[in-house]
Amino acid sequence: MSESPEVRTVAESDVADWVRAMSTGFHLAPSVGDEEVAARRPLFDLSRTQGAFDRGRCVATFRSMPRRLTVPGGAAVPASAITNVSVTATHRRRGLASRMMAADLAAAKERGDAVSILVAAEYPIYGRYGFGPATWVTDWEVDVPRAALDRRWAGPTDGGRVDLMPLEEVREFGPGLHDRVRARTVGAIDRTPFWWEMSTGQRRFASQPWTEPFAVAHRDATGRVDGLATYTASEEHWPGKLPKVDVSVRQLIAASPAAETALWRYLLSLDWVTLLKSGHRAPDDLLPLLLGDPRAARTETHADFMWLRPLDVPAALSARTYAGGPAALVLDVHDAAGLAGGRFLLETDASGAAACAPTTASADLTLSVADLGCLYLGDESPVRLAALGRVSEHSSGAARTADVLFRTPRRPWCPDVF
Repeated sequence: MSESPEVRTVAESDVADWVRAMSTGFHLAPSVGDEEVAARRPLFDLSRTQGAFDRGRCVATFRSMPRRLTVPGGAAVPASAITNVSVTATHRRRGLASRMMAADLAAAKERGDAVSILVAAEYPIYGRYGFGPATWVTDWEVDVPRAALDRRWAGPTDGGRVDLMPLEEVREFGPGLHDRVRARTVGAIDRTPFWWEMSTGQRRFASQPWTEPFAVAHRDATGRVDGLATYTASEEHWPGKLPKVDVSVRQLIAASPAAETALWRYLLSLDWVTLLKSGHRAPDDLLPLLLGDPRAARTETHADFMWLRPLDVPAALSARTYAGGPAALVLDVHDAAGLAGGRFLLETDASGAAACAPTTASADLTLSVADLGCLYLGDESPVRLAALGRVSEHSSGAARTADVLFRTPRRPWCPDVF
């Protein structure tokens, strides 16, 4: 058996090798040029970037980033966002990802992050580290001719307007608009300046060919931008002299239902378009019910998306709000890693505000830290988890009480891959 690879944080001199290993792990390219390395370098906080090195070569990658995560009630908690986790095929099943994950979670806990989050490429991997799926996404493909829409739509009738604009303007107003949207979207995270540079073509990766999207904004009656959509269109095709164009939505964010509705109506009213691809949307998005015939929106994908791991249970549970009036619930949380386990009393008042602290009182519910991650943003049902045997009920009606407390009127949604 060869010596185990060294796992450590990455030095400046390691960056090119690290990027190559990450690119290989994600099947992007077997070699990486200096231009690609230079473009990616601003993404990395080297103190939060790890690699596994075997005989001086990087064979596994891992990094995390600081993010703010919106929780029920509109507060934002500090989150450690994990990304770029890869292990080269020649070094699988040696515990490299586990070692890097353990180091990152311990560091996040020490920093005071309330939770850790990631987008799981594969479902079976991250539960063993204490993560549970906290948000889901749905992608629709809309057969526009069958959608039973009024194709004579000429724009909003409430004093608002829809305008096409250059991407330079998107970089100016987009961050402020997104901050407003994030504050009202449970599960959303903040976007960095780098994100806006990438999405508008100001900064590019050689490994990811750039196609400039169209950008359209909605302004309310006062002229303030309160919605944004970007999209691309396929090359026009006219079989039998009939138009056939596909439109793919890259992003659609809106700070009001009126803006959201107007942007979808604009996209569904584009000439020659026969298929609209929604991209990742909330599982309870408005889109299908805006159609005269919702069956015209076919579900192309419906899957787990952002996974969440509590790191500080009192801080995380105290930050969000709850439904159902005054209540008290004792949770016994099991955490094999020893980072966030314990018994905690959650008390809520009539306004939905809460306090959570360690307690020695008898437990009402017992659950794993991963299942608490599933429940935290309000998407999963404690009653359903109890039926599956994943939540143990020690006092009558405790699971139903938890269900009322934790669930939210709209399902959480994370609009961004990270």
